[in-house]
Amino acid sequence: MESRHGEGGLSDCRLYLITPPKLEPRAFSEVLKRALDAGDVACLQLRLKDVSDDEIARATEALMPLAQARDVAFILNDRPDLAAKLDCDGVHIGQEDGSYADARAAVGKNAIVGVTCHNSRDLAFEAGEAGADYVAFGAFFPTETKDAKTQADIELLQWWAETMTVPCVAIGGIAVENAKPLIEAGADFLAVSSGVWNYKDGAAAAVKAFNALMQGAP
Repeated sequence: MESRHGEGGLSDCRLYLITPPKLEPRAFSEVLKRALDAGDVACLQLRLKDVSDDEIARATEALMPLAQARDVAFILNDRPDLAAKLDCDGVHIGQEDGSYADARAAVGKNAIVGVTCHNSRDLAFEAGEAGADYVAFGAFFPTETKDAKTQADIELLQWWAETMTVPCVAIGGIAVENAKPLIEAGADFLAVSSGVWNYKDGAAAAVKAFNALMQGAP
């Protein structure tokens, strides 16, 4: 999960896909394959709330090979213990999901650990200093996927991009229609769920459209 650093004239920004809140692994696998084959994707986060560990494991077993075969990092939401057990590429933790140190201890030094920092510079500094592989800011727009606790502004992205080297992820209600200002502000990754899976022309078309935006950004 790396940004492109402007290689070949491209924007640094890459796509960070988050699964729908509910899915049937076999059926979703077909949608996912088409989406991942449609353009550059940095990683896929499996985000399933209020389900059993067995359901998370089944979804991981179905989806992780599809991502990894395409050099897409597979990130598990919230559960460092399961991320380690299932041999995921990393874990994403919120502020209520335990400490960065505990997550790192669970998944090991080589795995990706990302941290939700809402709209807080202090939380982002703390996570970055501790060694997080990325910090996530949001929500930038209203979102149907989750009840956003905070509203973040584009100036926060600009400030982080100008002053820090730890990559930042923008999250929250991001769609093809509203993504360009976030790309231009310096987001390293755009975390998108419904903006891809519910896109009017299908998920693959959404991935193509996001990549076109990222390649056209200054």
